[in-house]
Amino acid sequence: MALPEIATPIYTLTVPSTKKRVKYRPFLVKEQKLLILALENDDQEQILDAITKTIQDCLITKVKVSDLSLFDIEYLFLQIRARSISEEIEMKVTCQDDNETTVDVKFMVNDVKVNFPKGHTNIIKLGDDLTIEMKYPDLEYFTKINFIGEEPDPYELVAKCIKRVYVGEEDYTPDSVEESRNWVEGLTNSQFDGIQEFFETMPSLKHVLKVKNPKTKKDKARKKSYYARHNAQDSSPDKLSARYWSHKVKW
Repeated sequence: MALPEIATPIYTLTVPSTKKRVKYRPFLVKEQKLLILALENDDQEQILDAITKTIQDCLITKVKVSDLSLFDIEYLFLQIRARSISEEIEMKVTCQDDNETTVDVKFMVNDVKVNFPKGHTNIIKLGDDLTIEMKYPDLEYFTKINFIGEEPDPYELVAKCIKRVYVGEEDYTPDSVEESRNWVEGLTNSQFDGIQEFFETMPSLKHVLKVKNPKTKKDKARKKSYYARHNAQDSSPDKLSARYWSHKVKW
């Protein structure tokens, strides 16, 4: 007699940018295996493909992952990870009063929300007749900072995120990243700083923790951004444990 099929639980979440309700499932052993192998091979393209496939396969509602904004991808992956491993996150944070003492903290995934800063816009005026429209970093950027540990080149990041350029009543769409890169190099420092503000204020996953320094006994609220990397409690945990994924996936 054939083995019975295993019923996989299905959950629902709201995509932060579109407010669209989508259904998803936890990642299965086959997807976890795919991620582990990609991470161990330390091949950037393989890691990106594995993450794309995992998120896409876990989404039951039809959504093109490559078209999602960075904060949507972060939120989706965090929710999938929570349903797959644990809804509780363990991490270490550094106390801000002395910037050296670390303490262990725990909190629930549902406590992490997407923060939409007031006044943020993707339309940036660089001059009297010059305006640019930006798009948010994509899945490749998410993979580099969370799985590969690669710090992005700010000039390359800006070039990849230019969606459209407006000069007076005319609008231009870059034909390639190389064209955008060359265009960015022709900006003044003040114009480039104006574009940087887009990235500094873009929506992100945040949660405020109140941490007490055991040495100084001082309380301090600590705001954490969840694409930011943090230290796991164990440098070499079991590969099927939640602690391993807390370390490898940087949540």
